[in-house]
Amino acid sequence: MGMSRSRRIRTAWLLLALVIGAAAVDGARVWQDHRWNQLIASGRVPTGTNDVPARAQFAQAHALAASGAGDAALQRYRAVQGLQADSTLSQAASYNSANLLMRQAVVVRAGAQPGNAVALIELAKEMYRDVLRADPQHWDARYNLERAQRLLADPDEQS
Repeated sequence: MGMSRSRRIRTAWLLLALVIGAAAVDGARVWQDHRWNQLIASGRVPTGTNDVPARAQFAQAHALAASGAGDAALQRYRAVQGLQADSTLSQAASYNSANLLMRQAVVVRAGAQPGNAVALIELAKEMYRDVLRADPQHWDARYNLERAQRLLADPDEQS
């Protein structure tokens, strides 16, 4: 026999309500992503709050690094690294942090006190190794680790 006409109409209304609800949730997410993109583009991502998505923190760190604010970028990348929700993003933050440290080390090494670059290079090498432990096929990290090794070889390799 089949469903009665009134039951089919109720089922259709229920399905329509579910579709409208799903569209509303999607629309809210799109609006929220658009809002975060505007904050990132203007450089106004809030600091010190737990409700900032890791992607927004990563994008802000990248923008800070591009503008020359290396220390602020490192702080943002560290915040992303501390979030275990997205290991891919955390690995990218580690890799970018190591690159920033290497850039700082090159500048310090060319300055009046080149010995101060040793700590930066060692920290960068350890971060590259962490990335490679998580993803042995990360060729950029492998290459950059080799470059860092050329700047400052490990003590056991020097003997």
